[in-house]
Amino acid sequence: MKSLKGIALLATGLIVAGCAPSAPQLKKVMEENPEILYGVIQKDPKKFLDVVNEAAQKARQQEESKFAEDEAKAREEEMKNPKKPEIGANRAFAGTDGAPITIVEYSDFQCPYCRRGHDTMKQVLEKYAGKVKIVFKQMPIERIHPLARPGSDMYEAIAMQDKAKATKFKDYVFEHQDDLNKEGPKFYEEVAKKVGANVAKAKKDAAGEDVKKIVEADKAEGEKFGFTGTPGYLVNGVSLKGAYPFEEFEKLIDKMLAK
Repeated sequence: MKSLKGIALLATGLIVAGCAPSAPQLKKVMEENPEILYGVIQKDPKKFLDVVNEAAQKARQQEESKFAEDEAKAREEEMKNPKKPEIGANRAFAGTDGAPITIVEYSDFQCPYCRRGHDTMKQVLEKYAGKVKIVFKQMPIERIHPLARPGSDMYEAIAMQDKAKATKFKDYVFEHQDDLNKEGPKFYEEVAKKVGANVAKAKKDAAGEDVKKIVEADKAEGEKFGFTGTPGYLVNGVSLKGAYPFEEFEKLIDKMLAK
């Protein structure tokens, strides 16, 4: 009777006011008469869950849409004032030196999303052959990926010997990431041997101060540019935060090349 009385009072008030029930009014009735909601759920729990799931899906879609709009606006601003990463002549890269598009990739060898991003970069290199240079930088998230930092160190150590071998090392590790997770750090030494690096020298350099400075500088730069996770990309100084599909890179690169 209490719930019926509450509903009746609310309905009377709304009829007099000539308006639809407001959210605060409905909330107040539900808080004072929780049995109303319980009754609805018990009567048709499946329908209730369907409504809740539909509402949750719509909310997610709205959030994703807003996020996409915000990201697009941020990119437009960065097009006017692009970020400027440090790219020394000693850095290994894939693609073509002096290309009109430079992509700086902040990545983590153990991150599954970075593996997906690696596949996307291969597509970019294939479509934009001669037009793109991709510089691989280190951003190992050590708190959740304990095998990432040893890979960063080994990559940079190999790059000190031979940039092309470092790129082959990176490609092989990402394409066999499951083996890394199974075998642990020794996997990096096996890959270094496969790509023809001097493994003994690479191990020594990987533990040295020069490599440590490179990796720490990469991480600091990525964080400075607002990358809180991996992968992160700067396309001619414009940010793409996350493992975006190839189509997003395509749109951005085409727009830049058109200029």
